[in-house]
Amino acid sequence: MSFFADLAYQFIDGEWRAGSGSWDIIDFNPYDQEKLASITVAGVDQVDEAYRAAERAQRDWARKNPYERREVTERLLRLIEEREEEIIEALVLELGGTRSKAVYEIRLAKEFVREAIQLSLRPQGRILPSPVDGKENRVYGVPVGVIGVISPFNFPFLISMKSVAPALALGNAVVIKPNQNTPITGGGLIAKLFQDAGLPDGLLNVLITDIAEIGDALIEHPVPRVISFAGSDKVGRHVAAVSAGHFKRVVLELSGNSALIVMDDADIDYAVDAAVFSRFVYQGQVCMAANRVLLDRAVEAEFTKKFVARVAALRTGDPRDPQTQIGPLINGFQAEALTSLVDRAVAEGATALLRGRTDGNLVEPSVLAGLPADSGLHSQEIFGPVVLLVSFDGEEEAVRIANDSPYGLSGAVHTANVERGVRIAQRIETGMIHVNDGTVHDEPQVAFGGEKFSGVGRLNGESTVEAFTTQKWVSIQHGRSRFPI
Repeated sequence: MSFFADLAYQFIDGEWRAGSGSWDIIDFNPYDQEKLASITVAGVDQVDEAYRAAERAQRDWARKNPYERREVTERLLRLIEEREEEIIEALVLELGGTRSKAVYEIRLAKEFVREAIQLSLRPQGRILPSPVDGKENRVYGVPVGVIGVISPFNFPFLISMKSVAPALALGNAVVIKPNQNTPITGGGLIAKLFQDAGLPDGLLNVLITDIAEIGDALIEHPVPRVISFAGSDKVGRHVAAVSAGHFKRVVLELSGNSALIVMDDADIDYAVDAAVFSRFVYQGQVCMAANRVLLDRAVEAEFTKKFVARVAALRTGDPRDPQTQIGPLINGFQAEALTSLVDRAVAEGATALLRGRTDGNLVEPSVLAGLPADSGLHSQEIFGPVVLLVSFDGEEEAVRIANDSPYGLSGAVHTANVERGVRIAQRIETGMIHVNDGTVHDEPQVAFGGEKFSGVGRLNGESTVEAFTTQKWVSIQHGRSRFPI
């Protein structure tokens, strides 16, 4: 696609520029290794230029009538709708995801842009009483200023947009650093859409670079007051530590190890459908994916037979083929790591009910059962098409196993008794959990985030307002205060 080359630049202060760094990021199609673009990385000097441009532009933007900010976001939505097919094609090529996954991502992204339109006009202040006679307390919600957004490769357009669109609507400026595996759909494409929507120069900047070139300059720079990061807990821990040292707020969406629990009274066919989607959407490269499917022994045999048959029928191949359900992993490193993980599980005593082959970046699904309870694989994130089946006896053991993880992002419980499902869900140590549904969900008005090593803070709706604004207290003494000195 021609626009990959057109957008293969840094976007700073309204200009498309070559990077000032010392090496190039090569953007590959993960399925056939076709070169999509070559981008010289941004240097430390360009990090400073981007943040300073954002700082200058934000002052005027924050003072604009919120209806003007809303108009830009409305035009953005229309552009996404007009260019939807082109964006879908770009997502398929750059991510290696199927068309259905790309359609799902664009649909959600549009919902978040619609929410951002509403946030532009969200009330931004309160009047509070005072114990002091004659005093009026006003508390204003004001933009934090400049926000640094670091997005992942798995849902690059959606996850960048769900921070960028509301941040701008609320009067902030933004600098995005997309993942180097998805520099266009996570960065350049978003900048182009906002530019065509009439966003003033400087308010949105895109830096395509890497820590090997700029170190921690993106986080340490004095301008950004909030860092919104989505990615692994290992990198997130570093982002949090550096940000804390510079008194910056963070919103961290990190790794997961979700459990989908199937109780003894569950609708088995429906639970199988939910589990297949929850584990294998986008090849399992999803933080909310169901790494573990926990099965009550009363339904273990029936579920396992039907689930393995469904997974075995999934077609792995070219994501551009509408018949394909499992595309490639994002790169060879991930494919090799996942293959080694399956080998390790079998060596530790797991039974491979289904063992997929690896061909380049294509990794067929594997279903593992009987992994010893003391294996560390139970508690780590598995970022690919591999699932662990774990049996349990009764509600108490299900809750214990589900909580035996350093992560707590998402989850699901399947049962015929909805209130039983809610009772179990309330005991699971996770930020999000769904009764009689899958584990992979995101909605623009519902708080999104994790517990334990799965993150800090929340986004969406009022949570986004809290994350990207700060409160300023202005008091007015209409009478005269009495001072003790």
